[in-house]
Amino acid sequence: MSPSDLLGAIDAAMSTASSLGLAAENAVVLSNSTKLTLRLAPCDVVARVARAPAGLNPLELTLARCLAESGSPVVVPDPRVESRVYRRGGFLITFWTYHASGTLWEHYESGAPETHLSARYARALEQLHTGMRKLVLATPHFMDRVDEAQHIVGQHTNRTALLTDADHELVSGTLAALRRSVRDSGAREQLLHGEPHPGNVLDLRGGPLFIDLETCCRGPVEFDLAHVPDEVSAHYANVDADLLQDCRGLVLAMVAAWRCDPGDQLPNREQVLAANLRGLRQGPPWPTLDALGRSG
Repeated sequence: MSPSDLLGAIDAAMSTASSLGLAAENAVVLSNSTKLTLRLAPCDVVARVARAPAGLNPLELTLARCLAESGSPVVVPDPRVESRVYRRGGFLITFWTYHASGTLWEHYESGAPETHLSARYARALEQLHTGMRKLVLATPHFMDRVDEAQHIVGQHTNRTALLTDADHELVSGTLAALRRSVRDSGAREQLLHGEPHPGNVLDLRGGPLFIDLETCCRGPVEFDLAHVPDEVSAHYANVDADLLQDCRGLVLAMVAAWRCDPGDQLPNREQVLAANLRGLRQGPPWPTLDALGRSG
């Protein structure tokens, strides 16, 4: 979220919380990219805020509630208020249960953590996928996200000014080739998280919990596994190793495309783009996202 929107977004979240009977006297920014995540106190609620009209996916709330009912490891909407998307001052807001913990990214950004943590992460993801297989919800296909990335790269060059001609060809060619390879694999598909990387997993004593379900889509589990550290996918049962490799390369190219979108507000977008281009140039076996973050 841009600096010019930040104060307005915080005010919208705090005033909406107050109108719902939640005591919101101060706000702490937990993360800020295309969406803003805040901890409001003293009510201890997490508010997610985005600019209207685009932004928050209401399906995320429904999905979180359904998964929690089946015992899946997800963070749920705050039960003190109605579970819906609120609108105030040009912003969209949702409210979530607060957990006093960081994400698993903190464990992986400096190197591979203890084996037991990766095993717990993998078990939690398997549990999440099991719960998702029981749900019947209309969700996008993961190839829709690939198409979105191809559209960004295929636009006029002023939309991809961060890419050289050679890098533009690299990203575009990788997206096209791996899209075909993954599509033709004939793998079983199901509901997925969409981006279960360590930054979307809370590190709790009772076990990992997944957040940010708005990227949910249908596809092979290997697409989800392409977002996690290699140590985690190694603990996940019955993985198609070749498909996982293709999905990793596809994810690298997709992330590179999104970082080129002029509407992208990730604070370190150029650094992330450079790391993903480096991974694409390296070629298969494709590096994982966390490995690129450490090498950058």
